[in-house]
Amino acid sequence: MADEQTQDNQLPEVSAEVEAAGGELDARIQVLEEELAAAQDKALRVAADLQNVRRRAEQDVEKAHKFALEKFASDLLPVVDSLERGLELSSPNDEAIKAVREGMELTLKLFQDTLKRYQLEVVDPEGAPFDPEHHQAMAMQESTQAEPGSVLKVFQKGYLLNGRLLRPAMVVVSKAPAEVPPSIDEQA
Repeated sequence: MADEQTQDNQLPEVSAEVEAAGGELDARIQVLEEELAAAQDKALRVAADLQNVRRRAEQDVEKAHKFALEKFASDLLPVVDSLERGLELSSPNDEAIKAVREGMELTLKLFQDTLKRYQLEVVDPEGAPFDPEHHQAMAMQESTQAEPGSVLKVFQKGYLLNGRLLRPAMVVVSKAPAEVPPSIDEQA
């Protein structure tokens, strides 16, 4: 019977220890679950950052391919301008330079076709509304024939490379004619 009393006395101690151990285990499980949630969150953030870096790198490579010719194309534009000016200034009726003029026309066409093949587009806005994104106003001129704010004359054509402005068109923009103040005789 002494053994039974000892066992009965030990049972409450054991159950108290089990409850204490169970409480510690519950607390430990709670801490581990929080650490797991934090680790999963961190892993998701790292994966998202990696995906963003990869996407930015792909965009940078794409832009590098698209606009690699930018400086080279900019350096060639004065050659196109010179050929166009030469044709403008030479007379198509002058027999002495007819062969030279034909050669210049063919060279200019070949040059323009090559520029188009590499996505260089001409911005020649004569008669169009002024667009500060693609045009550079060199002067303003009064005009009764054109709408105010439209391009009257193009000094130099502009160019776009893959839709991005390479050089703005240099233009003269129309403005409304100034009203003539009434003369002194008309006021009286």
